[in-house]
Amino acid sequence: MMFFDITPDDEFYKCENVPGPTKEEIRALVISKVCLTDEDVVVDVGCGTGGLTLEFAKRARKVYSIDINSDAIKTTRKNLEKFGLENKVEILEEEGLSAIDRIEDFTKLMIGGSGGNLKNIIETGYLKLPVGGKIIITSIVLETATESVEMLKELGANPEVVNINVSRGTILDRGVMMKALNPITIVSARKE
Repeated sequence: MMFFDITPDDEFYKCENVPGPTKEEIRALVISKVCLTDEDVVVDVGCGTGGLTLEFAKRARKVYSIDINSDAIKTTRKNLEKFGLENKVEILEEEGLSAIDRIEDFTKLMIGGSGGNLKNIIETGYLKLPVGGKIIITSIVLETATESVEMLKELGANPEVVNINVSRGTILDRGVMMKALNPITIVSARKE
């Protein structure tokens, strides 16, 4: 079952020390790329404020939300409670690679932050995915996207790369002024 309702940015609790939430338009694109079903188990590494965790929880059977930052964990928990989704998510305050090592079965892997351990997280996570599982990496830094593509190619995957630039309109007396948000690169691959 797929839903296309995306929670507006201004409905999230935010924290000064934690980036996010991932902008609404980016979350919509990630959800379309991940192709979730209500049977999926999602691992969200680097959950931040929990924007994507929340969207996954609305659609998947279970979500593991991982971050090493205690403020991120608190903010994610608060957002999940606000929307009544805390029972569908297991929140893990630890480094992404060690968490992935312990999680037995998952069908989708989202990497939004890696703590400098991107290649190992991609490799370990991709190898644990079942055939047909998907990996998605979001990046605000070009080098992260490049590393992701190279690592996925080394693993035999055929990565897809999308760069999205979003501008939002601000209403002025004499018209609409468009303000650009940070461009985001989304790298994804299906395990064959």
